[in-house]
Formats: sequence, C-alpha cells, structure tokens
Amino acid sequence: MLTAVRNFLELIKFKHTIFALPFAYIGMLIAAQGHPTWWQFGWITVAMASARTVAMGVNRIADRFIDAANPRTARRPLVSGRISLRTAWIGTGAAALLLVYAAWSLGPLPLRWLPLAMCFLIGYSYTKRFTWLSHWILGFTDGLAPLGAWVAVRGSLFSLADSPGWLLLGIVTFWIAGFDLIYACQDADFDRRAGLHSVPARFGVAAALHASVASHGVMVLLLITLGMVLHWGVVYFAGVGIVIALLIYEHRLVQPDDLSRLGVAFFNMNSYISVTLFLTIWAALSLAQR
Repeated sequence: MLTAVRNFLELIKFKHTIFALPFAYIGMLIAAQGHPTWWQFGWITVAMASARTVAMGVNRIADRFIDAANPRTARRPLVSGRISLRTAWIGTGAAALLLVYAAWSLGPLPLRWLPLAMCFLIGYSYTKRFTWLSHWILGFTDGLAPLGAWVAVRGSLFSLADSPGWLLLGIVTFWIAGFDLIYACQDADFDRRAGLHSVPARFGVAAALHASVASHGVMVLLLITLGMVLHWGVVYFAGVGIVIALLIYEHRLVQPDDLSRLGVAFFNMNSYISVTLFLTIWAALSLAQR
C-alpha cells in the first residue's frame, strides 16, 4: 500500500504543488485581508491539493500511450508498470471526491462553480492534441487556484471589489504559460513527429522562448497593477523587483541551442518565484494592517 501511494505521488509529481499552492494562499490572504479562518485555510489547502491531483492524474492516464512513445517520459510509473491503471484511476477518483467535499465545505459559491473548474482540470490535458494555445490553457487552469480561494473567502466573484482575484488569475495564467513554454522546448521534435500541438513544435524553440519572455512580461505588468489597485508600497514593489530578477535569470539559463539547464529553470527558479511572491504579499498585507 505504501509503495502504491509513493508511486502515485510520483506519478502526479506531488512536489510540484509548490508552484501553485502559494498562489491559492495569496488569493485567500488578500480576500481575507490577511486574516483567514483556520477552517478556510484547511479546506483551501485540501481543495488545492485535490484539484492538482485530479488534473495530473487525468493527464498521466490520458497521455500514457504518448508518454510510452517519448524516450523522456517512458519511465513514468504508469508507463513502466510500477503503478497500475486501476490504481491511477482510484487515486484520481478519490481526489475528485475530496475536491467536491472541500468545495462544499467552503460554501455554496465554490461548489456552484466547481463543475466549470473540473472541465478545465480534466480537459486541459487534451488541448495539445488540437491547439498550440495549450500552454495558456494550462496557465488558466492553474490560475483558477487563487481565484477559487478568493471565492471561498469572499463568497463573490463579479463585483468591482473582486478585481484582485481576477488579476491573480491573470498573473498565474501568464506565469505558468511562460515556464510551460520553456519546458515544452525539450519535446519539440517528438511533438512534431507525434502530431501534437505546442508553440515549440509549431514555430520553433526560439519562438517559444520569445513567447515565454512575452508571457512573463504580461505577468509582471499584472503584478504591478495588483500593487497599484491595492495601494501597496515599497515592500511589495521590492518583492516584485526580486521576481523580475529571478525571471531574467530563468530566461538566461535557457537558450535555443542549449537546453541543458532547463530543469533548473523549470523547477528551482519557479519555486523561488512562487515562494518570493507569497512572502512579499504576506509582508505587504501585514504592513497594511498596522
């Protein structure tokens, strides 16, 4: 049982939850003006982890034949046989049930919007079969994390006061799309042969890296807008400055003719960015409460 659980967590790359979980907390903190309840904190954490497990579980199940044909992914647990398809479905289904219960626990509005969120959590894995916009669809799917946390705390979505939640959706959309464009560069040749759609496969690695820079540029503009909307000061914008420096370093690690440091650019730098933004906004909120 322990081996099956460990293999399932490896299957869904559970450690990568660090990319998006801090943004769910950011949405929660801003919506609660720095003071969420422990009930909200607990169930938002459960909802976020469950949602990501559903998304990655479906992704691995849907892509198992593609992964088997790709030398880079041929050793993934579901492909190599270390985990059965039945176990993958059980783990994914259990996460889906837990997500429904978490949404119900957080209130009527999160539960009402959950079916739409599930469409993206399940459907994004199939988008690379027909559109190179799949990078931004993945980003939007991850961006639902802070927006969902916002809805869970505020219980509203479409008033002018909800604009920070929508800005967070945009920030995460372009951040995730930006580094997914980098990550996809390593599979450009395989994607072309397999008939899959991605920016690197359609337009080339150099174009994908330029698109990544542009996406991260939009992310920075939205971060600046968020600070202006919330009237945050020096501490917040200093944190944004650190994020900009990390993004610049990330893009310097990867060149069209040298993808050898792609792993560092993908995991390490984006983990630093996620945590830096969380700490920055936490500090800005703490100062604003004084």
